[in-house]
Amino acid sequence: MVRSAPTLVVAWMLAGAAHVAAQNQQPPQSDAVTVRYSLKGSGLFSRFADDPVLFPDRASATSFWRFRVEPTLRVGDDTTVEFAIEQRVQASSSRTGVAGAGVLPREAPAPYRLRQLDWQLWSSTQGEWRAEVDRAALHARAGAAEFTVGRQAIGWGRGVMFGAIDLFSPFTPLEADREWRRGVDAVRADVKVSDRVSVDGIGAFGTDVDHSVLAGRLRGFAGDVDLELVGGRRARDLFGGLASSAAVGDAEVHTELAVFRTPAVPGSASFADQRSVVKVVAGGSYRLPVGAGLVAYGEYHYSGFGAASAGGALRELADRTFQERYLRGDTQILGRHAVATLASYELSPEVSLAAEWLMSPRDGSGVAVPSITLTFGDRVSMVMSGYVPHGRTPDGPTLRSDFGATPLAAFVQLRVYR
Repeated sequence: MVRSAPTLVVAWMLAGAAHVAAQNQQPPQSDAVTVRYSLKGSGLFSRFADDPVLFPDRASATSFWRFRVEPTLRVGDDTTVEFAIEQRVQASSSRTGVAGAGVLPREAPAPYRLRQLDWQLWSSTQGEWRAEVDRAALHARAGAAEFTVGRQAIGWGRGVMFGAIDLFSPFTPLEADREWRRGVDAVRADVKVSDRVSVDGIGAFGTDVDHSVLAGRLRGFAGDVDLELVGGRRARDLFGGLASSAAVGDAEVHTELAVFRTPAVPGSASFADQRSVVKVVAGGSYRLPVGAGLVAYGEYHYSGFGAASAGGALRELADRTFQERYLRGDTQILGRHAVATLASYELSPEVSLAAEWLMSPRDGSGVAVPSITLTFGDRVSMVMSGYVPHGRTPDGPTLRSDFGATPLAAFVQLRVYR
C-alpha cells in the first residue's frame, strides 16, 4: 500500500540514525575516516487553482524524506576521497501533474553522468523510494593545483537565486530543499597561477559528447572587484561568458552574462532555427542597519531558453528539446524574465526569518515565500515556509501568467544532522 512504505522507511531511517548515535558513544574515529549524516523530513500541503483540466485534484499533500550518509577518507595530507549515499522517499495524496510547484526537487535523471547510480526501490502511482550515489570523488593537491576526479558538486557564478554561467545542475529559485547540488561525473583541475589569478578546467561527462561539458574558467581579482571569464562546449552548444562582483560602499553588486551558440533542431518548436541565446543575471545585496542587521538581496534574470509567453509554456514543455533543456537547468524558470528579492533577519541564535518574492515583469504574476527557521542546538532545526502566489490563473489547458498556476502551499521540514 502507498501509505505503508513511507512508514517503514521512516522507521528504518530512525534506526539508522540511532545506530550512528550509538557509534558516537564509542571512542572518536581517527582523522583518517569521518562520517556525517543528515535526515530530513518534509511535508508540503498545496491548494491549486480551480482548473479541472490542469488540476483534477485541487488539494494535495506530499511527504518527502531524505537520509544522506557522507563518509570521507583521508588517504594522505593532500588526498581525500568523499562519498555521499542518499535514500529518498516521496509520497503524494494525488497525481496532480505539477504538484510541488518546484518546491520539492525534480525527480528527473541528473545531467552529466556516465551512469545514474540512482535506483528505484519501490514505486506506485503516488510515490516512490529511491537510492542514489550522489558523490564519489578523489580530491588531490599538488603544489598550486587542486584536482578532483569523480562524482562531485560544481557551481559557477556570482548569482544568489539565479545563474547565467552556472552549467552544472543549478537549483530552481522556489526549491525549498536546496542544500545539496546534485553531483556530476567530472574531471576538474583548479590551478592557482598567482596570488590573484587562477584557472579552472572541467570536463563533465554524460553518455556521449552531446551530453557532456568541456569548459574553462579564468578568475582574478583586484581590490574589491573580481572577474570570471568562461567558455567551452556544453552538450551541443558553444558558449562564452563572464561574471563579476564588486563592493560599492556598503553594498555588493554582481552580474553574469553568457551567450550560447545553439544548433538548429529540426522539428523543435523553440530551437528549429534559433542560433544565439543570451542569459543575464544582475543583482546586489546590502545589510540594512535594522536591529542585528537585515540582509537584503535582489536579482534580475533573463534566459532566452525560456518560453516566449505564458500561454505557450505548456506547449513548449511538450517539445522534447525544450523539455531536455529545462530539466537540465538551461533555464531555471519556464518563462524568460524574473525578478527576485530575498531578505533575512536573525532574531536570535535560535530563530531566523526570511522572505522571498519571485515576480514576472512580463505579466506581474509572482510568488511570495515567507519562512521561519528554528534551531534546536547544533544538530536539529526546523523550517516552515508559505507559498502565496498572485497573478492570472489558468484557463483550461492554457496558462495566463508565468506564476498564476503556482499553488497556495505550506512547507514544513525537520532537519537532523551529525
